[in-house]
Amino acid sequence: MTVVKRKICVVITARPSYARIKTALEAIAKRPDLELQLVIAASALLERYGRIIEILRADGFEPTATVYMLVEGENLVTSAKSTGLGIVELATIFDNLAPDIVLTIADRYETIATAIAASYLNIPVAHVQGGEVTGSIDEKVRHAVTKFANYHFVSNDTSGERVKRMGEDPATVFVTGCPSIDLASRILDEPDQPLDVLKTPGGQGVGHPFDLSQPFLVVLQHSVPTEFAGAAQQVTETMEAILELKVPTFWFWPNVDAGSDATSKTIRQFRERDPLDNIYFLKNLPPEEFLRLLKSSVGIVGNSSVAIRECSYMGVPAVNIGTRQSRRERGPNVIDVDHDRKAVADAVRKQLAHGRYPRSRVYGDGTAGRQIADLLATVELQINKQIAY
Repeated sequence: MTVVKRKICVVITARPSYARIKTALEAIAKRPDLELQLVIAASALLERYGRIIEILRADGFEPTATVYMLVEGENLVTSAKSTGLGIVELATIFDNLAPDIVLTIADRYETIATAIAASYLNIPVAHVQGGEVTGSIDEKVRHAVTKFANYHFVSNDTSGERVKRMGEDPATVFVTGCPSIDLASRILDEPDQPLDVLKTPGGQGVGHPFDLSQPFLVVLQHSVPTEFAGAAQQVTETMEAILELKVPTFWFWPNVDAGSDATSKTIRQFRERDPLDNIYFLKNLPPEEFLRLLKSSVGIVGNSSVAIRECSYMGVPAVNIGTRQSRRERGPNVIDVDHDRKAVADAVRKQLAHGRYPRSRVYGDGTAGRQIADLLATVELQINKQIAY
C-alpha cells in the first residue's frame, strides 16, 4: 500500500533559524509519512552572514528551493521592502510546491512574510516559539504571526497561556519546548573534546587566534531595529568593555537587521585603529560547533537569544545588554545591563567569578524536534480559524 506523505515546507531564512529547527528537520526527514520541503531564503544564502546553505548540505539537507529576498541597506526602509519582497517570492514558491503545512520560526520579518504568503494561499501555518515576550519590533511580528498560524508549537507553559489569551483555540496550542534545546542537550551530554574552531566550516575568521585551553568569552550583539540610530554607540560600549577586560574573545557578526550595517562598520573601524589582540571575529559556525564553543567558554556577552535559551540550559554565564531580550523568560544564568561599558565590564567580572549555573529547563527538555514532527504528521489540517472566546 502506498503511503501518502504529508508535505511539510520549512522556511530557513537566517543562521539562528537553522539552529532553532534542526532537530525538527531531522525528525521530519525520518518519518515515512512526511515529506520535507526545505526552502532557504534571505541572509541564509549570503556569504557575509555565513551562508548556512553549505552547512545544511553538509548535514544532509538538500534545499528544495532558494529565495533571494533581501534589499540592500540594513535600515528601516529596506527591512520593510524585504518583507514585501519575501511575500511576493515565497507566494510563488508555495504555489509551486503545494505543501500541506508551512512551518515558520520565531519573530523575524522573514517569518511574517512566510506566514502571510502561506495564509493567502490557503495553506495551514505552523509557528514555532509563539507567545514569548521580547520587546522591539520582534514583539509585534511574533504575535502577528500567532494570529496567522493554525498550529502553535510553544516553548513553555507561560508562552502557551499567552497564545491562548490572544484568542487561539487551546486545542491548537502544543507545549513542545524549543528545538534549539535539543541540540544543547546533545552537546551538554557528550564527552568533552578539544576545540579546533579554526578548522570547522566557517571557522576561518579575522583577528588573533588564541589558546582555547585558556578562559575565553563569546560576544554576539545585534542591532535593535527600534533603536536603529543608536546601533553604533551601543556596539562601541560593548567593544570598549571587552578591550578593558582583556579576556580572549570570539566575536560573531550580527544578524541582518535594521542597524546591522552601522554595527558592522563600527566593528571594522575598531579593527582599523586598534590591534584588538584579544578578539577573533567570526561570521558563523555550524549549530553544534557553536554550542560546543559556548559550552567551553566562560560566558557570553551581547543581546542574542542564545544566551537566554541554550545557555540557560547549558548553565553558561550570560551578560545580556539592552532591551532586545526585554522580559523574555530566563534562567538564573543571566545578568541584565544597559549599554554602558562599565556596567558591561562589571557584570562580566561578576559572571567570571560565579562560574557555571545549574541547568534550566525553562525552554524545554530536549525532545521538541520529535514532538513537532509527530504533531505535523497527525494534526487535522485546517485553514479557518476564529477567536476562541
